[in-house]
Amino acid sequence: MEVALIGICFILYLTIRYFVIDHDTQADKDRIRFAQGIRLVDLHQYDDAFSYFDEAVKAHPKSAIAFAYRAKCHLRNQNAYSALFDLTSALSLDNTIADAYLDKGIALFQLNLYGEAFKEFDKAVWYFRGQQPDAMRWRALSRMKLEQYSQAQKDLIRAIELGDENSAYLLKQPPFSDVIYS
Repeated sequence: MEVALIGICFILYLTIRYFVIDHDTQADKDRIRFAQGIRLVDLHQYDDAFSYFDEAVKAHPKSAIAFAYRAKCHLRNQNAYSALFDLTSALSLDNTIADAYLDKGIALFQLNLYGEAFKEFDKAVWYFRGQQPDAMRWRALSRMKLEQYSQAQKDLIRAIELGDENSAYLLKQPPFSDVIYS
């Protein structure tokens, strides 16, 4: 009888604890906190967004989202080295931000480090669960630079299936000119 009572109390405790505990991750909380800056990035106002996230990084030095979005601004302003530094910082704080892997791969690609870029794009594809066409296209581009054409073709076809028109254009260019995909 006492064991049943202890069991019921334990189940009651677990149920109450489940509903009381906050289930949002730190990244989710930061996305809410920095919604104004994220909106600036979405509106392509990168100079204003950079100022916003530069202040955010100074105020919240443990925020992976602040570093990732400041890096996104650096990347759009053709400052690959600074973007790479910020993305490395962001991923050291939270290694589950898929966009950070994609942006880090783009920065490495711009610096002609195709092998390292491929690894980052591969991580981005994994974290996006293969459902993000930009990650697939960029991985294909890095594979093309590494002369892995058959795998690049598969990535481009998958990106097309996900709705990426840029990949369709790439499949019509050499070395894929003979590929027929409808």
